[in-house]
Amino acid sequence: MKCPFCKQDDDRVVDSRSGENGQIIRRRRECLNCHRRFTTFERVEEIIKLTVVKKDGSRVPYNRSRIEDGVRKSCYKRPVSEEDIALLAEAVEDDLLHLNLIEVTSSEIGKITMKKLKKLDKVAYIRFASVYQEFEQVGQFIQEINQVMQPDGE
Repeated sequence: MKCPFCKQDDDRVVDSRSGENGQIIRRRRECLNCHRRFTTFERVEEIIKLTVVKKDGSRVPYNRSRIEDGVRKSCYKRPVSEEDIALLAEAVEDDLLHLNLIEVTSSEIGKITMKKLKKLDKVAYIRFASVYQEFEQVGQFIQEINQVMQPDGE
């Protein structure tokens, strides 16, 4: 593993922890060259043969990083860690695998992601929903915020 600071490929693992369901492994590493510490996340690679049907009807291979990137943008300057984002993407992926489908629509992936994100961070959820649902009017934001503010809005 290359050090993100000095780019040397000489480190040691200081601590390892597995995620909630054992799929993600968090490793704390120390560079033996510059002595700075950094965290890496590893996951067991599963071969997912899932095709995503986009809004325009085109089909693309499933790519987990697309979920992580979208959630990461929604969580910008929010108290959400990279580990939280990785775990959310893993949970979305688990839900998709349990559907036992060969193809899934991008809207279904979005719905599942929104449901998970709402539990993680409500502000990030509103940000994600505004892009995913293509809000064009202020009233749509207000309606979604009101729904999230309801005690049973979880």
